[in-house]
Amino acid sequence: MLHRYFRLLPLLLSVFCLLACGNFAATVGAAEIAPASGAAVEKEESLSLKPEVLLQIGEFTVTNSMLVTWIVAGGIIVFARAATRKVKPVPSGAQNFWEWLVESLYNFLENIIGRELVQKTFWFFATIFIFILFVNWFGLIPGVGTIGWGHNDPTTNAFHVDQPLLRGGNADLNMTSAMALIFFALWIIWAIQANGVGGFLLHIFGPKGETSGVLKLVMIVIFFMVGWLEVVSILFRPISLSFRLFGNVYAGESILEAMSHMVPMLAWLIPIPFYFMEVMVGLVQALVFMLLTAVFTLLIAKHDPGQERHA
Repeated sequence: MLHRYFRLLPLLLSVFCLLACGNFAATVGAAEIAPASGAAVEKEESLSLKPEVLLQIGEFTVTNSMLVTWIVAGGIIVFARAATRKVKPVPSGAQNFWEWLVESLYNFLENIIGRELVQKTFWFFATIFIFILFVNWFGLIPGVGTIGWGHNDPTTNAFHVDQPLLRGGNADLNMTSAMALIFFALWIIWAIQANGVGGFLLHIFGPKGETSGVLKLVMIVIFFMVGWLEVVSILFRPISLSFRLFGNVYAGESILEAMSHMVPMLAWLIPIPFYFMEVMVGLVQALVFMLLTAVFTLLIAKHDPGQERHA
C-alpha cells in the first residue's frame, strides 16, 4: 500500500494543488498590480492580508502565494519521482528519507484512526501534511516577501517592496480555505461511505444510549435539537481549520517582518531566533491540520464493537 502511495503522490499532489490554489484563489479578490511608474507609493510596511497579483489571464489570476504553492508542489513531485524511480530492497539516500517519512506518517495515523480507516484516507492526510509542512518552511527562505517591485523612500533612502514576487502560501486565506473545503467534501463522502445516508443522519440527530417509554421520547427530542448544534459545528469546521492555519502562519510572517524593521542596521540579526521558532511552528501547524482532519473523520466513521454498519 505504501509503495503504491509513493507512485501516486505526484499525481495526488498535482491534482490537490490545482484544486486548492488554482480555480479557488483566482475567484477571490486580490490586490491590484502596482502601477509601473516612478512615483513613490505610500504603503504600510506590515504584511498585506491580500496576495499580490502577478499575472492576469482573462478571469484566471496568478498571485504570488499561488506561485509559491506551485514551486513547492513541483519540488515535492520531482523529489518523490527521483526518490522512487529505482526502488531498492535496501533503501538509501533519498529513497530512505522518503520511505521513512511516509511510513512514519502511516504508522502514526494507524495508531490514531485504525488500520481500516487509514488504508482509505492515508493518501489525503499524508499529502496534506507534507504539502503544508514544506509550504510553511519555504515561506521562511530569505527572499520570500522581500524580493519584488517597490519604491525608494526619500526620507530614509531605503527600498520598500510593495509587490513581492513570492509570498508564503499558507499566509493566504484563499489557500487555507481551499484545503479546508476539499477536506470538508471528502469528509462528507467518507461519512456516507461509512454510515450510509440514513446512518449519517442518525449519527447526528439520533438518540444515544438505551432508553424506553416516555424517557425515550424525551431523549429523541433532546438529541434532535442537539443535532442541529452539531450541524452548525460541522459547518464551522472548514472555517476554524482555515483560519487556524492562516492565522498562525500570517502572525509568524508578520513577526519576522516587524523584527527586520525594528533596527535597520541589525535587520539581518534580530529575526534569526524567530526563524527557529517559525520552523517549529510550521511543523506543528502541519501536524495540527492533519490530526484535526483525521480525528474529525474518525469521529464520523468509527463503529462501536459489534455494531453493524448501515447499508
